[in-house]
Amino acid sequence: MSTSTPLQIPLSIARRLAITKQLLAGTRPSPTPEGMMTVFDHLGCIQIDPIPVVDRTQYLVMFSRVRPYDRAEFDQLIYEERQLFEFWAHAASIVRLADLPIHRRFMDRPLNLDTKSEWVKQFREWAMVNKDFRDYVLASLHERGPLAADEIEDRAVVNWESSGWSSSRNVNLMLELLWDRGKIFVAGRNGTRRYWDIPERVLPGFATIEQISEEEMVRRAALIAIRALGVATEKQIKFHFTRGRYPGLGKVLKALVKEGVLCEVDVVADGWVTEYPKPAGVWYIHADDLPLLDRLRGEDWGPRTVLLSPFDNLICDRARTAWMFNYDFRIEIYVPPAKRKYGYYVLSVLDGDRFIGRIDPKMDRKTGRLLLNAIHAEPGVEINGASGRGVASAIEELASFLGAKEIVLNGIVPDLWKKPLASL
Repeated sequence: MSTSTPLQIPLSIARRLAITKQLLAGTRPSPTPEGMMTVFDHLGCIQIDPIPVVDRTQYLVMFSRVRPYDRAEFDQLIYEERQLFEFWAHAASIVRLADLPIHRRFMDRPLNLDTKSEWVKQFREWAMVNKDFRDYVLASLHERGPLAADEIEDRAVVNWESSGWSSSRNVNLMLELLWDRGKIFVAGRNGTRRYWDIPERVLPGFATIEQISEEEMVRRAALIAIRALGVATEKQIKFHFTRGRYPGLGKVLKALVKEGVLCEVDVVADGWVTEYPKPAGVWYIHADDLPLLDRLRGEDWGPRTVLLSPFDNLICDRARTAWMFNYDFRIEIYVPPAKRKYGYYVLSVLDGDRFIGRIDPKMDRKTGRLLLNAIHAEPGVEINGASGRGVASAIEELASFLGAKEIVLNGIVPDLWKKPLASL
């Protein structure tokens, strides 16, 4: 469907499509292992992050879509049933075993791959100098795995030097390198403590996995990304799922359009005021999703009020989020406290197809209290008691999932939300 006048999709419908494809509107998947796999079928990946201020992000992202559910069943899918595994997607993530051929293509790239990044060049040179150390780590895992990093002797002949956290953390860095190349995988976890092992003992059939070409890798990854995004430009696809790993994407997208798998469209403003520039370029949609556009204008649009992790898939592309939702989201974890605008670990409040607020929470596990340090309403967004009740309900559901015995509101609250939030 490549024409000089592509189908125009109103921005309001594009937002609803993106939210629906992210399973943040409409019917929820069941809070079962099958429902959790449905989430991965739609998203492709969920980012991992160790910061437990509220809960680890992988648990929050899943909670926003299926709540409530059993974390143990989620972990079982990864570390026992092996339907999922840990690897790099748009960041360190949990990905589907079904997509292993996509990731395997990336794992098999040569260590001496040309790069313009000085950091990568330095890292590569460090790894090559420490070849004997690399071989020792692999041999240790073959013989004694699974092992945690502190169970492996540091035999590096040259220390890794940097100004950051990784300086002299030679074992951890070598494990990350071997993981990046598919030589080892995370076999299990105890909190943030990872246990590493060789592929044959972690992923079923790893040695006989389907080998695909670079073009096929890009084709499969692009289709996962576009289905997760709903509608997206080439640049947005590059930034999603296997971020930065789409060589020749433009050619692949043109082929998919010619085959009728994808359609070229344009997303146009329709009264929604956004102060951010429209992303340049052609937009793409999967042909199978075209019938959904009309349904999203009517009763098939099932809005919900949900709280999103700062690392949620819907908002991981900041430029896309800003234009589509008129929502400027920045993670302030690494911002000095005095310069933070909203808080350390902020959850975004999505109400239907608009972001209406931000919550700065902290789960105090010693006392069993969910502390709400501040609740902010978005500038320019009309708020009222009904939206306040939606926010209060979402907070109560989160507290229940976290096992909180009490919700404590410590900071500011928008005036029109004070009454519904007072009952928390």
